[in-house]
Amino acid sequence: MKLEWRKQEKDLYLPKEKPVLITVPQQKFLMIRGQGNPNQEDFAERVAVLYSLAYAVRMMPKQGYTPEGYTEYTVYPLEGVWDLTETGRKLDTLNKGELVYTIMIRQPDFVTKDVVERALESVRKKKHHPLLDEVVFGNTEEGLSVQILHVGSYDDEPRSFELMKEFIKNNNLERTTLLHKEIYLTDARKVEPGKLKTVLRYWVKPQNFLH
Repeated sequence: MKLEWRKQEKDLYLPKEKPVLITVPQQKFLMIRGQGNPNQEDFAERVAVLYSLAYAVRMMPKQGYTPEGYTEYTVYPLEGVWDLTETGRKLDTLNKGELVYTIMIRQPDFVTKDVVERALESVRKKKHHPLLDEVVFGNTEEGLSVQILHVGSYDDEPRSFELMKEFIKNNNLERTTLLHKEIYLTDARKVEPGKLKTVLRYWVKPQNFLH
């Protein structure tokens, strides 16, 4: 059976436009770090490198190699964990040049370090890209999280963040970090800003009433 995240993992990727509490299991990712305005070329280059590797993994059987446990699947959406530099945190308004991020694409369970090495080799043969050396493969376990579907411009995300903060307060939760995750269900190059769909996620824990 083909693995399709839109159908089989709706709770993780297709929430409603109101906050919900979920537990995110351990997942495997191809990841690359960066800094600066995501509207600039450097960010686009990093996205392109991730996708080239993600598709190299998915297409392996057609290239003559089938990894153990391989299942046909749909490539997962781009995700990003966002933070600010120390300077950016002190500013009253968001300066996108001070953003720090790790963007990533989830990999199916069958993907191992050896599979990723093979994908890297495949991409290098076609076109060596200096950013390939910055890609890392690893596990993350986000655990208890509050997420929401944000429909609209990225610049309008504070509207959804406020709903999430209100939900956290009303449910006796607290954020474990100032970082947040975004999952991009639509392609900003092809969809007008008002129709963009982005999953926003905060990591939380129950409030400690002892302090």
